Order: sequence, then structure tokens, then C-alpha cells
Amino acid sequence: MKKKTVIISIVIVAIVAIILLSVKNCSGKKDIQFNTAQVQEETIELTVTATGYVQPVDKVEVGTQVSGVIEKIYADYNSQVKKGQLLAELDKSTLNERLIQAKASLLSAESDLTYSQQNYDRVKQLYELKAATEIAYEEAINRLANAKNALANARANLHQAEVNLSYTEIYSPIDGVVLDRSVEQGQTVAASFNTPTLFTIANDLKKMQVEAAVDEADIGRVRVGQQVNFIVDAYNEDTFDGIVNQIRLQPAVTNNVVTYTVIIDAPNPEEKLYPGMTASIVIIIRSERGIAVPAEALNFNPEPEVFTHLKMKPEPPAFPGQMLDFKQKFVWIKTSDGMVRKEIKTGLADGIYTIIEEGLDRGDTVILSVIVGKQDMNQGQAANPFMPRPPRRQ
Repeated sequence: MKKKTVIISIVIVAIVAIILLSVKNCSGKKDIQFNTAQVQEETIELTVTATGYVQPVDKVEVGTQVSGVIEKIYADYNSQVKKGQLLAELDKSTLNERLIQAKASLLSAESDLTYSQQNYDRVKQLYELKAATEIAYEEAINRLANAKNALANARANLHQAEVNLSYTEIYSPIDGVVLDRSVEQGQTVAASFNTPTLFTIANDLKKMQVEAAVDEADIGRVRVGQQVNFIVDAYNEDTFDGIVNQIRLQPAVTNNVVTYTVIIDAPNPEEKLYPGMTASIVIIIRSERGIAVPAEALNFNPEPEVFTHLKMKPEPPAFPGQMLDFKQKFVWIKTSDGMVRKEIKTGLADGIYTIIEEGLDRGDTVILSVIVGKQDMNQGQAANPFMPRPPRRQ
């Protein structure tokens, strides 16, 4: 019985030893995984974003300089019109009466001038013969001068009456399309203080412009001639192109936010863009194409455990006796038997990718992070997935 108990005890101890040895062996074996990316060509763009509104390049408001009732309308919304085309007519009856009165006043002034001239000639002859007094002679001179002035006024009034009558016919000043019609037939318009707008005409909808509001923090990087991409809500899948045409110096302040208006020329050959559309705008400040690596590759710095696992000697931060040069930049390249550090020279970066000017070749495999067992040994900071990124050109 005692012997049996000893045997059982030995078996139990053996099993426990095997289990402990297995656990130890399992814990000591850690798989290593490399998160990598291949060096490839990318186009990187530094951009400024803004919002704005699509507008016609040339837009004219057509009004009236006389008051009256709209008698006829010859153009409607979206009507194609030519320069000099009749758009509307006002009631002419009142102004016709004024024209008749002006003509009658002119005839009266001409008759009065004729009489005054004859009277002056007669009084002058009598005055020279000492048969008329000096007072009578001066009165004849004054009457003649007044008659001449009255005739001039009558002629001016007649001309004004004719001009006012011509104003009852509203013509288009340009070739274009009617965007807005602000009056109805039979409506009374008053031009006493401000010229009322009857029609709004755009010159050519194939040539549009975008008025973008650029923040004061970004306006210093915007230049005339820079390329622009923008989208509108009506065509989410279409990207429209443009060029910065003008940067206006007059600031706009809204809720203590200062912006500047940037005018962008936008061709519209298919006439998809309508006046007033809201545009989401990307102004391309600088663009560069070349071989690039993800931003994580520049931030990756392996932990000592990685070197231990790969049986590698850790790389020193700098050569002995030298201070660390913070301008130096490195990436780690995946090799068949481990990894190697390479010094690089970087170019343009957008927070997602960085152009590599020297140190790497297309097809190289850079390390973004290393996972030993279940632990991520990447000390680099991954790029923020919520950071806006401009459309990438391949």
C-alpha cells in the first residue's frame, strides 16, 4: 500500500513538472510579425481648403429709370437674350402726355421769342431816334433775353420728355441668359429714389467663377495662378478644376473670424455648374511626385526586445563622440534575415505620405511596426485617420 502511494506521488510530480516545462517553453517562444509597406511612387499635395459659391463671371442687373406700370414682358427665367433685345415695356400714356406738353411749351417759347425779337428791334430804332426812353429800351432787352432762356428750357424739357419715354422700353445690355425676373405684368415700379431691378442677366454660363472664403491663417500661402479642385453637392462624384484669378484685400469678419475672398475661374463647358451652388474647394499650394513612404515608417523605432529576438545589435542613435543631429532621419528596411536602418533625405509630406529624395529605391520594403507575440513594439505614432487628405493623383 505504501509502495503504491509513493508511485502515485512520483507520477503526479512528473506530470506537474511536464506541465510547468511546457508552459515555460510556450512562454519563451514568441512569434514576430512585421507590418511593412513597399516604397512606391505617390503624388503629394499641400493644400488649403475653403468653401465658396459659384457665380457667373459677368452678371448685370437691368432696371428702369422711370416709374410706371409694367405693360408687357418679353423675357422670362432662363431666356436666352441678345444685346439690344426688348425685355419689357412700361405704360407710355403718362409720358406721352408729358411729351405733348413739352412740344406745346416749345412752340409757345418759339412764338414768344419771335415777338420779343421784333419788339426789341422796334424799340431799338425808336431809342436811336430819341423817340423811346432808356427804360423802354432796357425792358425790351430783358424780355428778349428771357425769351431766349425760355426757349432753351423748353427744348431741354422736350429732350427730357423724349428720353423718359424711351426709358419705358427695357432692353438687354448684354448677350446672355435671364437668371431672375423681379416683376410681373401690371406691377407698378417706382424709380423715385432707387433704380428698381427688373431682370438679372448672366453673360455666359460656360464661364463661371467661384468666390471662396479663405481663412486669414491660410491666405498667405495662396497665389494667383494656383490650381484648384472643387466639388458641389449636386455632383458628388465629379471634380471640377479652376485657377486662382484674384485675391481680394478687403477682409470679411463674421463672428470674429476673418476671411478673404479668393476669385477662382472655373470653366463650365457642360453647364453643370449653376449660379449659387456651394463649392467645397481645395487650393493646391504645392505638388510633388516621387517615391514615398507612409508617415509611420519615419516614426518607427524598434524596442530592444526586437533586437534580442532577431539576435541583432541595437543601432546607436549617433556615432560615438557626436551629438545627435535632429535633422537626420531614418527608416528601417525589412531584409531576408531581419532589418537594417537606412538614413534618408525627405521631401514634401502631407501627414500621410512623405517623399523620399535620397536613401531608398522603388520596391524597398519599409517597416511600419513590429509585433512580438501579442505586443505591438512600434513606438511610432500612426497617422491620424481623421486627418483630411487631398485627392491623390496616380
